Amino acid sequence: MEFLLYLVLGGFAGVLAGLFGVGGGLIIVPVLVFSFTLQGFDSEVLTHLAVGTSLATIIFTSINSIREHHRKGAVRWPLVLWMTLGILIGAGIGALTAEAIAGPHLQKIIGVFAVVIAIQMALGLQPKATGTVPGKVGLTLAGTVIGWASAIFGIGGGSLTVPFLSWRSVPMQQAVATSSACGLPIALAGAASFMIIGWHNPDLPAHSLGFVYLPALLGIALTSMFFARFGARLAHKLSPRLLKRLFAALLFCVGLSFLI
Repeated sequence: MEFLLYLVLGGFAGVLAGLFGVGGGLIIVPVLVFSFTLQGFDSEVLTHLAVGTSLATIIFTSINSIREHHRKGAVRWPLVLWMTLGILIGAGIGALTAEAIAGPHLQKIIGVFAVVIAIQMALGLQPKATGTVPGKVGLTLAGTVIGWASAIFGIGGGSLTVPFLSWRSVPMQQAVATSSACGLPIALAGAASFMIIGWHNPDLPAHSLGFVYLPALLGIALTSMFFARFGARLAHKLSPRLLKRLFAALLFCVGLSFLI
């Protein structure tokens, strides 16, 4: 039954990855926390396990989303390159930051973040485009901050990268596509860091590689890779306004449940 849930979750996460330039972690992490709680996993590790597993699944959603956006010529690869330098550093620091936070407290932090992003999406709040894309140092610093936050929340960074690029006058479709490409190094660095820091934890369930739970990773990856391409195609054909608001409502409820 749990594996069926992971398959459905992977399909939903894949669509989100392609459609909005997010890795689906905003939904994956809360659902995994709920699932791991029902499975009786230790409360001190289940949130970290959900975050690490979410980052690992984003590796697969990113690959197909990137291919589809690249095929349409929308990825700004020079931006991806310099942001990745910072992302690799930030993701490692973010994983260490998350490890230092107790599981229940980490859930509260994720809940606050989910509510804030839900409000931003529902109201369509976007920073006004000002100036131009920063230079190499600016992009690296931005990547460091985005990688750090993404590792803590178990996300692909789209909810942070897209507004940043939009603010720096990158057209929305290019911002989404470039965000999808940045999600891959975030996921790789974050997942690897969570594997390492959780490797010898005695409270982890069977079939775990550090803070990555393999059955959930397999189930989500099987469907997310296919649906990410579907979502990326929709991003170039449909106005996502209504879908964003529906997703925001779901995200608000999920975040609120973490805070109550």
